[in-house]
Amino acid sequence: MNQSQIDQLRAADVAQRGHIIDGKSVPASDGATMDVVSPIDGSVLTQVAKGTATDMQAAIASARAAFEDGRWAGQPPAARKKVLLKWADLIEANALELAVLGVRDNGTEINMAIKAEPGSAAGTIRYYAEALDKLYGEIATTSADVLGLIHKEPVGVVGAIIPWNFPMMIGAWKLGPALAMGNSVVLKPAETASLSLMRMVELALEAGLPEGVLNAVTGEGAVVGEAMGLSMDVDVLVFTGSGGTGRRLMEYSAQSNMKRVYLELGGKSPNIIFADAPNLDEAAKVAAGGIFRNSGQVCIAGSRLLVEEAIHDDFVAAVVKAAEAMPVGNPLDMTTAIGAVNSEVQLAANLGFVETAKSEGGEVITGGERILQDTGGSYMAPTVITGVTQEATLTQKEVFGPVLGVTSFADEAEAVRLANATIYGLSGAVWTSNLSRAHRMVKSVRTGVMHVNTYGGADGTVPLGGVGQSGNGHDKSLHAIEKYVNLKTAWIKL
Repeated sequence: MNQSQIDQLRAADVAQRGHIIDGKSVPASDGATMDVVSPIDGSVLTQVAKGTATDMQAAIASARAAFEDGRWAGQPPAARKKVLLKWADLIEANALELAVLGVRDNGTEINMAIKAEPGSAAGTIRYYAEALDKLYGEIATTSADVLGLIHKEPVGVVGAIIPWNFPMMIGAWKLGPALAMGNSVVLKPAETASLSLMRMVELALEAGLPEGVLNAVTGEGAVVGEAMGLSMDVDVLVFTGSGGTGRRLMEYSAQSNMKRVYLELGGKSPNIIFADAPNLDEAAKVAAGGIFRNSGQVCIAGSRLLVEEAIHDDFVAAVVKAAEAMPVGNPLDMTTAIGAVNSEVQLAANLGFVETAKSEGGEVITGGERILQDTGGSYMAPTVITGVTQEATLTQKEVFGPVLGVTSFADEAEAVRLANATIYGLSGAVWTSNLSRAHRMVKSVRTGVMHVNTYGGADGTVPLGGVGQSGNGHDKSLHAIEKYVNLKTAWIKL
């Protein structure tokens, strides 16, 4: 990847896109479209179909028909594996095109996007392709006159609602295990970031995935997402996004067929720095990256910095220095460390949190304002706010932007209490040279993921999932497959 290749792709026209239903690109049933506005400069890139409930119902019907006739579920594992591996190869072969298309759509800096989006997606698809023919059923321990078999069967039709921050990566977390196990899928991309994911679906068809097995409908969540949630013909619903939307999806399940709903929701992840951290300068740089990369639009972002009192001032100064050394700008420039905020709506929400934090006694040490407004894009300076209390809005509410709240603590017990003082439990970290303390903190902090002397970087071999109001179920690793299978017992009298 070099800058000239990126520049050539950033200037390319983007074709208008319809839904993908039954292997074909189709317009919305009423012909409506939505503008795709780039957060880089506020320009309209193209239009996508603005789906209706009728469109979603057609996509679900296509997926159901494909599942029932066995065109995918009935194929032997080796055949499904071959198609998925070819899909991963095509994603890799088109990685730069996919990455640039996604950056133009959602604003992630290209250096992060090339690895986190097509790179991660291809690796995830390949992981589940390689796993699918190595998963066995079970034989129960029974008396000699009985044979108890436990079969693993695909659930049927999976509905997947994908967020805008990393659409390809998170999309692959759902699509990889769901398709590997023989299910059919209906995909609903985010309104503000659908282009790269729709292109990825096209590559799946090119790889040989049968028509109807993977359908995708663009549009507003309140319309097509609701139709998916209320469908009597979706067996499992998976979602990454906000707690409010997750709650509604659970309500839709109760109102319809009680479909299983798996949710990966928000976080207010604590990054806990003890004075005995092995390298405080490294910890400060990693802390800045852990909240400011992708403009803080990362589900596991270390948005709460808890710092031991003895080093508070010096450590905050080091984080501010690291933040101010991260260039904010056009995400398609390879020198940019922090790209654009996804939309004007999200930018306004971020700035609102800053004003609330100040009104509640927080002190803005750096940032806190919109920048680069002359570009027409949505950019915000990385922001560090100290004096954030346990009760503060900045502690209790997810910002999903480049805003870091800092709180000091006196000892280990207070660090644990502060870390657990929210409704969330998605991720966290502790920095210490004390091995016993590290293990105590891993055990005591209520999260689905706990880092030690690092932040982020966990690969697909380990699960990602939260506790509390950060959701349920897991993405990544072999554990993710559990969401997409039914267990069937065969009890055989011999």
